[in-house]
Amino acid sequence: MTYGTATPTELDTQLEAHRTELTGYCYRMLGSSFEAEDAVQDTMVRAWRSYDKFEGRSSLRSWLYRIATNVCLDMLTAGNKRARPMDLTESTPLARAALSPRPDNTWLEPMPDARVLPTTEDPAEAAIAKESVRLAFMAALQKLPAKQRAVLILREVLAWKASEVAELLDTSVASVNSALQRARATLAERQEPGAEAAVSDPLDEDQQKLLDRYVAAFEGYDMTALTALLHEDAVMTMPPFDLWLTGVGDITGFMTTLGAPCAGSRLVPVQVNGLPGFAQYKPDPEKGGFSPWAVQVLEISDGRITGFHCFLDTQRWFPLFDLPLHLEAEPDQVQEGA
Repeated sequence: MTYGTATPTELDTQLEAHRTELTGYCYRMLGSSFEAEDAVQDTMVRAWRSYDKFEGRSSLRSWLYRIATNVCLDMLTAGNKRARPMDLTESTPLARAALSPRPDNTWLEPMPDARVLPTTEDPAEAAIAKESVRLAFMAALQKLPAKQRAVLILREVLAWKASEVAELLDTSVASVNSALQRARATLAERQEPGAEAAVSDPLDEDQQKLLDRYVAAFEGYDMTALTALLHEDAVMTMPPFDLWLTGVGDITGFMTTLGAPCAGSRLVPVQVNGLPGFAQYKPDPEKGGFSPWAVQVLEISDGRITGFHCFLDTQRWFPLFDLPLHLEAEPDQVQEGA
């Protein structure tokens, strides 16, 4: 096929083959699920419009990454960096807990694995891909200047050669290597909460048992059982609220006071940010059954839950995860949703 002469159908197929990996790249760059998908769509539109000028000096994949990088850098010129609650405030004791929301564009957002992790038969490659979308790593990326972020992702996550990155960014190999060194140094200085999370792929037997016990404890709202599963320094966050809690006592205390309406909830497994997670549905006293409440992302280390992150904007997250906006009360129907 002559470069720049694909039929519309052929071009559609070629571009769509790269959508998942490009979404993963833009998500790492931007920290936002929806902005990443917008960036990829913009990339596809720009590729469509300029395809007749594509001369094949690089691969189609490299060309798309160049476009996507420029789109992301343009979006990042506003300087906004996505954050987690622990990046913005100190941990709040339960006695002073208050639910203060911040705008959507403040927060690092969750993302379904299926939208950002291309299928691969290489276990090592799959493990790196999952680690590179975990919340702690994503939060660390947000600390980097935009171009350093791009260099680190391209070199360390996607394993591009320095010469390939230099060509993409229209710079020198020396500049790329320098940016990578600075990015590594910044990440080494900042140990993000949750960075120690260790989850095998697939989950090993002990991890699966831990999750099974967690589901039983949470759905039974059994704080004694939950306490046995949480690390003593476990962290709980609840975007869009900037409140975050640390320690078993404050977490379980919150769940039995401000969080008491979550008693009787149902959990449906989801794959999110390379980690185990659940869609939480809480009892709906008006309609019956269960209504969406949160997408939970769990961080696990040394056989305990160290991070418990609840993303509460269900009108945005549940459709993103292709989750129903209501569960019937019958147990068999809840099982079908899982």
